[in-house]
Amino acid sequence: MRVAAVRDFLTRHGLENAYLEFDVSSATVDLAAQAVGCEPGRIAKSLSISVNDAPLVLVVMGTARLDNRKFKDAFHAKARFIKPEDLEAQVGHPMGGVCPFALPEGVPVYLDKSLQQFDPVYPAAGAPNNAARLTLAELERVTGGVWVDVCKNGED
Repeated sequence: MRVAAVRDFLTRHGLENAYLEFDVSSATVDLAAQAVGCEPGRIAKSLSISVNDAPLVLVVMGTARLDNRKFKDAFHAKARFIKPEDLEAQVGHPMGGVCPFALPEGVPVYLDKSLQQFDPVYPAAGAPNNAARLTLAELERVTGGVWVDVCKNGED
């Protein structure tokens, strides 16, 4: 079960208390913000993207939108979102629960600078009814994420 893998991952990184589970859905940014009790921008949205037939996870501020030109300039390819039915096979998590950790080996993580507007942030944690409360420093440390600038302003 993915939740067990995520909880184990958080524990191995000294973040067992970061895990949050809800009695309601947190599968969308708005639902997650309601479940957590925070503004939508503080939700760390994990986008599963295929670049040259290889998956990557891009973590962005909850209200941010991908800027196709910036993405293509940064990755030298067009962003192609992974189909919902292929998510678990490619990134190891179901739709609504994709998180930037406990990923299959070799799946890189990128952190968009839009996230820097909030600290802490709340990425999903492997299921559509949970999250993890992480500071930006913790998120960067546990994901090995590389900072990029590929989103439009969060207000767009």
